[in-house]
Amino acid sequence: MTINELVHRALMAGIGIPEKLNELVDDLVQKGELSESQGAKLVKECSDKVSKSGEDITKGITETVNKALEKMNIPTADEIEKLNKKVTSLAARVKKLEEASSSGKND
Repeated sequence: MTINELVHRALMAGIGIPEKLNELVDDLVQKGELSESQGAKLVKECSDKVSKSGEDITKGITETVNKALEKMNIPTADEIEKLNKKVTSLAARVKKLEEASSSGKND
């Protein structure tokens, strides 16, 4: 699960949208103001809209966090991985040079 999904779920759960929507539709169905199929359709439409809004909010939060990290000059995971590969490669080269140097002294 990505951080975007976690934020989205937290937002939706925090404001109780899914539960309140289901309660409202159930009440309308019980009162006969909506059929079950209309209620299901309404829940789906509202859920889709809420989901889209949550995704937009999550996207905005992600962009804001990324901008803040960029301003703080914190390296990304990709940048760290590239540096790790370079360090590993350089360590191997240094080891080879040390071995060549050691064997040359023994002659």
